[in-house]
Amino acid sequence: MKTIRSQLVATALLALLAACAKGQGANSSASSSSNSKDDDPRCKPAPGLNPQGGSATGEIQPAPASVGTDIPVTYFGPPPSEVQKELIGPYQLLKAGKMDQDKGTITLPLYQGKIRSTGAKVWYILTDTDDAGNAAALGLNFSAKLTYAGSAGTNAVRSATLEKDGTLIFEGGTVDFSPIRNVTAGDAPNYFPPKAASPGSVGDAAYSPLVRIVNSGGHIYNAPIVAFNVDAAAIDFCAGNPDYSKVHDKVVSICPSTQLVTLKLFPGFSFGRPVQYLSMEANDPVVAALEDVTLAPGLGDVLIGHDDGAFSAVERLFAFANGPVNPASGTNPQRQGLSSAVKDGRSPLNVLGGIPTVATDYSPLWDVNLAEWTQAAIDKGYRSRLTEEFQVLGFVAKGWLTGPGGKKFGSSGAIVNCPIVFRFL
Repeated sequence: MKTIRSQLVATALLALLAACAKGQGANSSASSSSNSKDDDPRCKPAPGLNPQGGSATGEIQPAPASVGTDIPVTYFGPPPSEVQKELIGPYQLLKAGKMDQDKGTITLPLYQGKIRSTGAKVWYILTDTDDAGNAAALGLNFSAKLTYAGSAGTNAVRSATLEKDGTLIFEGGTVDFSPIRNVTAGDAPNYFPPKAASPGSVGDAAYSPLVRIVNSGGHIYNAPIVAFNVDAAAIDFCAGNPDYSKVHDKVVSICPSTQLVTLKLFPGFSFGRPVQYLSMEANDPVVAALEDVTLAPGLGDVLIGHDDGAFSAVERLFAFANGPVNPASGTNPQRQGLSSAVKDGRSPLNVLGGIPTVATDYSPLWDVNLAEWTQAAIDKGYRSRLTEEFQVLGFVAKGWLTGPGGKKFGSSGAIVNCPIVFRFL
């Protein structure tokens, strides 16, 4: 009886798949045009998922646990992460804002400060701090490593003073949001490196998103600027459609009256777990253009190449120059890397090192380690999507991944400011 039932189920499933593939509902005739596969809910992907698998925001959101079961997802209990954050399940790390998983955005408090010398308005967000108590109180990410980000005589960390009314007065660091971002792809099949690349916003020589509050404990905060030297009326884009000559290119909407800003997130991986992170600045103009972030020259003063060593302020991020790309039509489920990102305008699906709840060495400052698949690895079919640090390092140790042009694998010299926001598993 069980065998007969399985055969009937299999027959019905094949019929449904065939009907969907032909563009018709399971119960419609071939000549019917009113009951297409778009109208039949059985032919549609689960909410938040695209037909190629993964979320519409980056191909990494896991399928619901109800797939393959006889009960809907609403019957399932809470994920283990709601009981203990270190366990498997979705978990929001940056709790200061509200995240929309399907849209891949987060809405954060919008703060206003000013530059001491000019009085120019500084519109900024807060994402991380080395103050553990205030991180917990404000819902920010705690990063002990930020303590070592700046030293005397560098621009890696700016100074600010906290006024009695709660306003931060910054000693320096400005951002020009008027440039237009440009990325011109290289010739196929190597779309990366691009023929030309320029970022859409540029900080001055003193700009870094990191700020030390000198009169309140000396703690360091990650405070990226999202708009500069403009009045509230000039950035009143509460309904969206912002003017990117005035705000950061990651802004979806900004509303000074409600003191909120919504920002686009990037999907990636950390130790095999799909994550979403907020990419805001980079110290290299090409990287800033590719990431669609602000060029922050001050970050260039942060010591790199010493990940996890004593007094290191950074964690490693692994990017791939020539990972698998999408074909001319359709989607390659192994898609990953900068060549793919330049070609399609989608996330490169970078691999991040430690994040909170997974490791103790998290930092929002990521030392970019750029990897290149060797021709031997490509010929053997080893080139694929990688999702965790030790997997990447294993391929490096075996010689299947190297630095660009066959050089030694390691730090590229680029550093990006990418606060972690969400962990899917």
